[in-house]
Amino acid sequence: MSDTFIPLDGWGHDEAPFHEGERAIQRRVGVETKMGPHGRRAIRSFMPDQHREFFAQLPFLIAGTVDRTGQPWASILTGRPGFLATPDDRTLTVAALPPTGDPLNAGLVPESPIGLLGIELPTRRRNRANGIVTRLGPNGFIVAIRQSFGNCPKYIQARTPETVGIPSTGDAPRISDGLDETDRALIAGTDTFFIATAHTAPAAGFAGGVDVSHRGGKPGFVRVEGNRLTVPDFIGNFFFNTLGNLAVEPRAGLLFPDFATGDLLYLAATGEIVWDGPEVEQFTGAQRLMRLDVTRAIRLTGALPFRWSAPEYSSVLDRTGQWGATEQ
Repeated sequence: MSDTFIPLDGWGHDEAPFHEGERAIQRRVGVETKMGPHGRRAIRSFMPDQHREFFAQLPFLIAGTVDRTGQPWASILTGRPGFLATPDDRTLTVAALPPTGDPLNAGLVPESPIGLLGIELPTRRRNRANGIVTRLGPNGFIVAIRQSFGNCPKYIQARTPETVGIPSTGDAPRISDGLDETDRALIAGTDTFFIATAHTAPAAGFAGGVDVSHRGGKPGFVRVEGNRLTVPDFIGNFFFNTLGNLAVEPRAGLLFPDFATGDLLYLAATGEIVWDGPEVEQFTGAQRLMRLDVTRAIRLTGALPFRWSAPEYSSVLDRTGQWGATEQ
């Protein structure tokens, strides 16, 4: 069941619920007219009770910030269920901070935008809560919510976490200007990653900020060639948060978790949209592609306190292809 219960008008602002980049993508695919009214109902400026209850039960949270240069980064914050709380429907408290070496720290400062994704992999539920960091303390931070909305379970691989103790913090992060063979092997075999993008210019208004999104596919759905990643973009909710941000600000931050080892691979990249042509046609199910050129890679060893069960793949993936495969 989707968490996208739609009230009469949850947006509550005179300005549009989508910024110019998102509207440009919607216009290109012919859905702009219907998405304006739908966005006003589906995107809220407050958290409904079911979302507040959902976040309170999570053991981890995906987050996205931008550093002082405007580069987005995606990361994951962990804690015992209850480390996320909502004292009211416009406030989210997070009793956790990123580990040393995590690039999310560079953008986690008061008055900075932040994108949050609550995702429960065993049940495939996910909800967004984007806003502004209002306070940062030694044990966590507080977010004033500006955008709250649900997402459907498509493309999420169900897997169950097992807590294995305190994550490793002894090893210094490995930092480089590109991918090594270990990085490429992780990416080439992945079925899940997260991507942070942003449009923080004042002109974006309440529709702007940082967004962090889930991407899923069959193992190998991300093509790796040197420092270039090519990712199919499947049909979704037509909000085009990620692509709309890339249309106005091409930088992105990617997070590839290693579910077997607890390692985290953070990437800074510059992205573009490939709309059509043989490369798009090569991947069954792709509406278009994201092409991402990696400019920086950071790897933290054993940073997650979880190990995960084998995935149960989304049945939606049966209708998608894979790179290099002979398709019927």
